[in-house]
Amino acid sequence: MGSCGTWAWQELLVLLSSVWLWVGSTQPTPPGPTHTPGPQLKFRLGGYPRKHNEGRVEVFYNDEWGTICDDDFTLANAHVLCRHLGFVAATGWAHSAKYGKGIGRIWLDNVNCAGGEKSIGDCKHRGWGNSDCSHEEDAGVICKDERIPGFKDSNIIETEQNHVEEVRLRPVVSGARRQLPVTEGIVEVRYKDGWAQICDEGWNSQNSRVVCGMMGFPAEKKVNRNFYKLASKSQPKQNRREDIGSKKRLFTERQQLNYRLHSVSCTGTEVHLSMCTFEFYQSNASAACGAGMPAVVSCVPGPLFATGNAHKKKQRQQQQGQPRIRLKGGAKVGEGRVEVLKSSEWGTICDDRWNLLSASVVCRELGFGSAKEALTGARMGQGMGPIHMNEVQCLGTEKSLWSCPFKNITQEDCKHTEDAAVRCNIPYMGYENLIRLSGGRSRFEGRVEVAVGAGDGDQHHWGLVCGEGWGTLEAMVACRQLGLGFANHGLQETWYWDTSNVTEMVLSGVKCAGHEMSLSHCQHHGTSLNCRNTGTRFAAGVICSETASDLLLHAPLVQETAYIEDRPLHMLYCAAEENCLSSSARLANWPYGHRRLLRFSSQIHNNGRADFRPKAGRHSWVWHECHRHYHSMDIFTHYDILTPNGTKVAEGHKASFCLEDTECEEDVAKRYECANFGEQGITVGCWDLYRHDIDCQWIDITDVKPGNYILQVVINPNFEVAESDFTNNAMKCNCKYDGHRIWVHSCHIGDALSEEANKRFEQYPGQLNNQIS
Repeated sequence: MGSCGTWAWQELLVLLSSVWLWVGSTQPTPPGPTHTPGPQLKFRLGGYPRKHNEGRVEVFYNDEWGTICDDDFTLANAHVLCRHLGFVAATGWAHSAKYGKGIGRIWLDNVNCAGGEKSIGDCKHRGWGNSDCSHEEDAGVICKDERIPGFKDSNIIETEQNHVEEVRLRPVVSGARRQLPVTEGIVEVRYKDGWAQICDEGWNSQNSRVVCGMMGFPAEKKVNRNFYKLASKSQPKQNRREDIGSKKRLFTERQQLNYRLHSVSCTGTEVHLSMCTFEFYQSNASAACGAGMPAVVSCVPGPLFATGNAHKKKQRQQQQGQPRIRLKGGAKVGEGRVEVLKSSEWGTICDDRWNLLSASVVCRELGFGSAKEALTGARMGQGMGPIHMNEVQCLGTEKSLWSCPFKNITQEDCKHTEDAAVRCNIPYMGYENLIRLSGGRSRFEGRVEVAVGAGDGDQHHWGLVCGEGWGTLEAMVACRQLGLGFANHGLQETWYWDTSNVTEMVLSGVKCAGHEMSLSHCQHHGTSLNCRNTGTRFAAGVICSETASDLLLHAPLVQETAYIEDRPLHMLYCAAEENCLSSSARLANWPYGHRRLLRFSSQIHNNGRADFRPKAGRHSWVWHECHRHYHSMDIFTHYDILTPNGTKVAEGHKASFCLEDTECEEDVAKRYECANFGEQGITVGCWDLYRHDIDCQWIDITDVKPGNYILQVVINPNFEVAESDFTNNAMKCNCKYDGHRIWVHSCHIGDALSEEANKRFEQYPGQLNNQIS
């Protein structure tokens, strides 16, 4: 391609991803403020997907467009840049190429503005073109949507909307219009106040793959083009039918077509249509798409969204065996920390060079669409265990993340503070339209109201949910369905939110596992309502939160500290009063004799994104004489000894705790302590340590016979306090007890191993000697 062709290609890229906001001093300006840094500087916003007042910052300097690195970037820098762009101020900024990676030079690095500078060039920086960054660190800004007086709109070069932001699939087949998700239809792009079509001349499967990815689907499939050809043309009604087994019938109304794009060409790895090459029809174009028709796409839904039996059967066949990748810690379906399975152990991915291409491979492998965001810096909480991969560099065409080039790492390379995460595109299901909150002080709280009778064209009506049995798991599902993040509390009485005119109870017996996408997916009584208290004050309510805690037990410490002690009864009076011994202790010959105790330390980490706080207020805390402090949770952990088939042989000790920050990670300050009736909780990045040598930090195994057992510790067993992930709250160890000594080994968090390894663990035959392999 010649130099002329290269120039045209660069200009086309500019049109696709940028709102052109040019500022130059060569153009006469009216009286009033001028904000022009000099004849050589111009500025624009680019990227995807975004609004007109946000995007990747691009600077035109020395006859070349380039970007700004996010190193040391501040809100003051964003203020200066937004004024360059004609906005009064900045409301935020974005790092790590949130709006996509730019091209060309990285003109500025380590920019440090005070905020009042007239030009970005007046701020401190490393010098023009002097940077050690990659485009994965391109900075973006979010400007206040208010123009500077006297800053003329003529400075915006694009007079028409020459970029693509919103895309949809419009079904044209009867029956498909109501059914969700929409997997097949005409591709349309938002244009002005309506929607426009894309000419399908040259349209290929790569283009369809990109659109399907945006719609939340992992793959595309071939579509019957002739079938839609009749729907798109203005023909007599009798000619608009095609014999396809009478299962499909076209809507016969005349379609008013308004073509906007043509010559679309994608590679198939793009996460948004705006990243592909294409051309716009001019607004006065006549006879647009003469030889073609509107582009039509058909997508293959992932397992969670497959509707027909044939779909589900095919998905099951494709998913033989356990998946080697999963998402953890996300509030919504299709988002979370990325974890991969290697050598039968789950681990995380380091965020070095983590980008949208690699994130999209993860999303599609899991049955979602392309990635909306590739998140760095443990934005979905920190994982535990090994970090299996670093510097993952996918091309975007791989079927599995394991097919991408990556580096194995040493502990020095990465920490869990760098765990990578994703947000995937998922299909629109409309679940959020079937639930709402009323009466709360903010949109994150209120009495739960659900829509019933919304199918088959019926007009739905709103009703209440019975609060009986309503808890944290049900609230988690309600908050997810509302799109409000995690549950903070599930409330069984809501008399203080009695402001709505909805008074009828329509749903009872709701029992959720916690992972469902909608309350309708949970168990419930159906149409036969069964609620003892049907008054509105007993309607269920929720308080939602964008973040949540996540507690994990440090398994290796249990294994390292476990031992047996025969403790004299005369030293256990206090412990007996607090029910820290098995029931047979009541029949003992006090104060003579002893109890056999399995002792170990518990170190409980908060790896989430919010502090773990007890549900009970100070007024209901209980003083514990043994520990000499108040306990804020009656049941915080369960300690159990189980047989390999799950039968409890040592009575489950329900340990209550005073919650405090014993130690914290570097740069994290302690916030909670038990002394002097202090505030209780566990800060993010801290842990609460209960040493093996304090009272009640044990299991009474006096009545346990020699044999092979499982030691199990479960944190927050009654889901009393909301967390982002309850699947990692249990820890298990193998142990062999010979009547005198105990061997504890293979301790691990409940979901840390593969299914196969867990089966081996549960079928453990026991130790033949004290050599643990």
